[in-house]
Amino acid sequence: MTWRIGVDIGGTFTDFVLLNTADGRLLNGKRLTTPHAPEEAVLAGIAELLTEHRIAPGNVLHVIHGTTLVANALIERRGVPVALITTEGFSDVLEIGTELRHDTYDLFMRRPEPMVPRHLRLGVPERLLPDGTVRLALDEAAARAAALSLAGVHSVAVCFLHSFRNPAHERRMGQILAEERPDLVVCLSSDVVPEIGEYERASTTVCNAAVLPVFQRYLARLEAGLLAAGLTGPLFLMLSDGGTIDAATAARHPIRLVQSGPAGGAQAAPILGGGGDILCFDMGGTTAKACLIDGGEPLRSLDFEVARVDRFRRGSGLPLKVPVIDMIEIGAGGGSIAHVDRLGLIRVGPESAASDPGPACYGLGGTRPTVTDADLVLGYLGAGSFLGGDMALDIAAARAAIDEHLARPLGLSVTEAAWALHETVNNNMAQAASIHALEKARRIEAYTMLPIGGAGPVHACHIAMKLGLARLVAPAGAGVASAFGFLAAPISFAFVQGWVAPLAGLDLAALAALLGRLEAEGRAMVARAGVTAPSVRVIGAMRYQGQGFSVEATIPQLDPAAMRAAFEAAYLAQYGRTEPGVPVECVSWQVIVAGPRPVLTLAAGAMAAGRPGSRPAYFPGGFVETPVIDRAALAQGQTIAGPALIEERESTLVLPPGARAICDAARTLVVTLAN
Repeated sequence: MTWRIGVDIGGTFTDFVLLNTADGRLLNGKRLTTPHAPEEAVLAGIAELLTEHRIAPGNVLHVIHGTTLVANALIERRGVPVALITTEGFSDVLEIGTELRHDTYDLFMRRPEPMVPRHLRLGVPERLLPDGTVRLALDEAAARAAALSLAGVHSVAVCFLHSFRNPAHERRMGQILAEERPDLVVCLSSDVVPEIGEYERASTTVCNAAVLPVFQRYLARLEAGLLAAGLTGPLFLMLSDGGTIDAATAARHPIRLVQSGPAGGAQAAPILGGGGDILCFDMGGTTAKACLIDGGEPLRSLDFEVARVDRFRRGSGLPLKVPVIDMIEIGAGGGSIAHVDRLGLIRVGPESAASDPGPACYGLGGTRPTVTDADLVLGYLGAGSFLGGDMALDIAAARAAIDEHLARPLGLSVTEAAWALHETVNNNMAQAASIHALEKARRIEAYTMLPIGGAGPVHACHIAMKLGLARLVAPAGAGVASAFGFLAAPISFAFVQGWVAPLAGLDLAALAALLGRLEAEGRAMVARAGVTAPSVRVIGAMRYQGQGFSVEATIPQLDPAAMRAAFEAAYLAQYGRTEPGVPVECVSWQVIVAGPRPVLTLAAGAMAAGRPGSRPAYFPGGFVETPVIDRAALAQGQTIAGPALIEERESTLVLPPGARAICDAARTLVVTLAN
């Protein structure tokens, strides 16, 4: 067996990468996503590629898969009906949230609707103290009554106060539910997210319970389809923190896949960008995201939000406590719909045309203007060369949509409206990326941009110039980079355990026992995926006593002095100062058990021939007859001066006037920008 397959389901397209482990050949593919049954596009796309390249299914080693299914199910509230059982008196935790407001001065500020309605949030008498000791034993009669009273739900989340320190009450509640209501799926917060933060822990557990049955049904259909197609190798899933794990483990905690697609792009960036400090800019059909990669390693976090009421405002969504690669949604995707607001300004998103009906230019029923429609009208995309000519674009439909919804309301020409849409998106993304870097105490000017996603290379140079970046690296196959990143990710799983205690009085023997238990569980888990000698890393989340936010630091050894030194180094990098006289407090511990990172030996490989020539493309000042260059025909060392449109099947790099690109051996274009 010589082929590995990576599959990424996006909001508009499903991407495929096949890697030959013997000679390093890469084969790419792209199909419109099938939202009603995402596995259909996956199975059809794999079958098409295997047939086209005469690859026997038995020669496929395994499939690695990432998907937006979990995130979309939460955003669109397509999870199953779920109930919450919690400590008596705390039933409104999902409604109350925290005291923080995402918009301090908005009197009409909206919060996300709780995933569980009030009548399905039940309290049971029991109480644990912060150190896990029992103050009030679980009232089993009340627990049984609560279990029997549940109606109209498929799942139940159990989240008792302080259960991360002592899971006994939650586990007994789970047993009672299994006895009285074996028809229900049960998720315990002490299993899903054993951390401090009552609201965040409850929210994460509820979200996991809501999507778990949906995800398991999807996974069963996908595995059955792969087996029927003759692909008998294992199926692995991409996690939000950049690791992969076997399907059985992923099925238990689908909330860990909420960011799986973009995580693949972050794993691909260090390989495609050649290492160093990289700003990974991933713009697909639905969203655009940015991720900072320092020295080849993406920044990571244990906090994430989904289903924001105010799309780009932090704190307006449902909080999730899961290990993720730290990236920010900075803007719209190619399918994001534009409109004129009541102030006469162009707004883009959050609504997306996705793949059904798609942008107006797709000719599939969409009638409202999108970013892709504007890029087509401006000449950046070729109507006859999109997806290598497999999908013809309707420029008349794109112009009509922009004219009706943007140009006429604003009193502009179609071209002016299209450019205004394009510039609005670019300005928004440049500003958001700059703020993200500042929040991480980084100077964004020191980074090299690496654009991926189908729309990333189209917008990359214009955004990079707004950010003041001097250099951009545009890899071949950028449109399917996330799927490629799945193949570069190690088998890995992160275990997190909350444990609040002062560093000076830490029970090192008890901590060593806890970390040893998590490590043993992790070794057993990755062994099921074929890893026999994993690496183990311990990360501590710590803070100065009295602070509300923690900083993560890799722990070299269980020694208080070494732990404080590691924390203060991380704190100094984040905030530029330390507080030597203030006691340090431990908040949580993370054990990451990982197999080796796959070694990818890549060949330049053959690329589908494009359609060289020229076409008018718009740059400030007007349309310019611009060369269209076939990326497949580029030679190592060849230099291209802008303006130019460099096309391949999955994407187009727009090289503006004044920019220069040099092609390397892998057909990566190293772009120098004129700022």
